[in-house]
Amino acid sequence: MAGEQLAVLSALWLGILTSISPCPLATNIAAISYVGRHVGRARMALAAGLLYTLGRALAYGVLGSAAVWGVMSIVEVSSFLQGTFHRLLGPLLIVVGLLLLGLLRLSMPGRGVSEGLTRRVERLGPWGAGLLGILFALSFCPVSAALFFGTLIPLAVDQGSPLLLPLLYGVGTALPVVGFAVLIALGTNRLAVALNRLQTFELIARRLTAAVFIVVGVYETLSATLYLI
Repeated sequence: MAGEQLAVLSALWLGILTSISPCPLATNIAAISYVGRHVGRARMALAAGLLYTLGRALAYGVLGSAAVWGVMSIVEVSSFLQGTFHRLLGPLLIVVGLLLLGLLRLSMPGRGVSEGLTRRVERLGPWGAGLLGILFALSFCPVSAALFFGTLIPLAVDQGSPLLLPLLYGVGTALPVVGFAVLIALGTNRLAVALNRLQTFELIARRLTAAVFIVVGVYETLSATLYLI
């Protein structure tokens, strides 16, 4: 039970860390700007924020479920991962940790969601926030790709959780937008201050998470090596 709870919290935290990382944060700021158009209409702002969250959760849930179910349905691959996952975990965590610190670079094809497509979505009003969440979720950048494919998917495979963990990850990636939607609904004028504090928190959180990943990765790698000896 403790392992399941840790996996749930890890999926949520990975989503939050993804959402406040520089590249995904840019898309979330765009979403906040979208939600902010409904200032003065608290219910509309909250609805847009929640629909954005639903869109991101749905996108990651479907994509993650397809990836996890695909891996688990291939008996040979599933058996291989079950037998070697803990041996692969160490090096994988080290690589993701180095990516989070910016010591490794990962280039991604494409340039994300086009401005023209974004404008067409915005014409849908608050309902467009849900579609915007889906589009932004699928526009991966190096950090989000590393955390999703390099950490969350292996964790979901190991836990046999093809739906719950990807959904929680998606919810985590949209939480800042929900928080700012609440601030907008309350009529606060401190969004810029909150964004600055969020960026400071992101730097600390990313470095701490990277350090934990590297330490645990080194430990797991050494343990697996000693076990083989």
